[in-house]
Amino acid sequence: MTKRLTLAHSADAHGGFVYYALATGRIDTGDLDFECEREDIEGLNLRALSGEADISTVSIYAYAKVSDEYVLLPHGFAVGERYGPQIVARESLEPGDLRGRVVAAPGQFTSAHLALRLFEPELDVRFVRSDEVIDYVSDGFADAGVIIRGGQLGLREAGLSLVLDLGEWWYERTGLPLPLSGTVSRRSLDDETIGRVSRYVRQSIEYALGHRSSALAYVAESAGAAPVGQLDRLVEMYVNRRTLDIGDDGREAVLEFLERGYRARFLDQLPQVEFFEY
Repeated sequence: MTKRLTLAHSADAHGGFVYYALATGRIDTGDLDFECEREDIEGLNLRALSGEADISTVSIYAYAKVSDEYVLLPHGFAVGERYGPQIVARESLEPGDLRGRVVAAPGQFTSAHLALRLFEPELDVRFVRSDEVIDYVSDGFADAGVIIRGGQLGLREAGLSLVLDLGEWWYERTGLPLPLSGTVSRRSLDDETIGRVSRYVRQSIEYALGHRSSALAYVAESAGAAPVGQLDRLVEMYVNRRTLDIGDDGREAVLEFLERGYRARFLDQLPQVEFFEY
């Protein structure tokens, strides 16, 4: 008997590439039928908060708020290796100039927002969709904004200046990569099913890496007019060895990120971070 599971993932290059094989039936999942849905990262966070999806991409910041209902899988992460969300502005600003300024962030529960707050807590933050940050800043509604992944493709064309790369800032202070998003599974699924889901996620990543051209073509379908070369660069940055398995220092980075968020009082309680092992 077929068991249908909802799998919600980001609509950007990372999400499309990672879940290409599962979304298009390129790997055999037996009696598990995955209904894949694409959405903006903050939309995914909100859906996880309401417990809608069986498996989902979520921001690591959001995971802290859903850890009672979902367990992290070791596969499917987006991690910044000395790079990550970028703070940009219409005028040339130094990082220290941001205090008290209006800054646009791509969603309240995104890791970009938590990283921004850890860097500078004294800000007037406005939340907009990730694909609207650049226009919001360019049109003068904010002094600066935080752009993530796909948004970074339009930085040069928008004429905005880089203020700070939060991934580089994080590494300089911790020596760790910056964990941005991960894949979670509903805890109410039995361990055998979660284990199979975890293996299929890894297989989907391996398939895409082995069939890069077709996977990038799939990604381009939802990426508007972005050139394939730019999408390939984003995939190269965010689909890597840590996407296949987060690794020990990646696990450490997740713990450190959330512990710092808790100590800075951006989390009401420290979550019990758990990675599913099979």
